[in-house]
Amino acid sequence: MGKNQWVSPRGNGKWGVHGEGNERDTKQFENKKDAIDYGKAIAKNQGSELIIQGGNGRIQSKDSYGKDPNPPKDTEH
Repeated sequence: MGKNQWVSPRGNGKWGVHGEGNERDTKQFENKKDAIDYGKAIAKNQGSELIIQGGNGRIQSKDSYGKDPNPPKDTEH
């Protein structure tokens, strides 16, 4: 199982995608949608979770693409 992927706002108006625990972004994007698409592809490939933060830094959404023994019962996606 790979590292969870985070989509986070950056002070320069961009959006960063980084693996959990990494200080540096894997890649930065001009808009949030492109960052989410990229982070989702990595999370699916690695069987990990995608955590998306809003512009205020709070967690907006979580999607699990791995074999979670206790999958969430949300209906978001």
